[in-house]
Amino acid sequence: MTIRDPDQSPEHQPPKHHAGEPDVLALEALGWVLADEQRAERLLSLTGLTPEVLREQLTDRGVLAAVLEFLANHEPDLLLAADALGVPPEKLIEARERLAR
Repeated sequence: MTIRDPDQSPEHQPPKHHAGEPDVLALEALGWVLADEQRAERLLSLTGLTPEVLREQLTDRGVLAAVLEFLANHEPDLLLAADALGVPPEKLIEARERLAR
């Protein structure tokens, strides 16, 4: 007999996301940006986003697209982020385009 943890039943599982999904990739990119204080300040300055907007609208497609747009507009950060996330830079650009639709 197998005893199951009730929190592990299908109805208690969080939705599964795949790293290739644009929202997941954008959230990972945001985490990468925010890990560096100067880069985080530049993100806020150039995008007009605020810490409050990031907290309250974290999953908003427009906010996520703005994060990826920020990276796309500065190639050195785009390349560093792509490397850190283990994806080609084109994946970040593609994710931005899909989120912006």
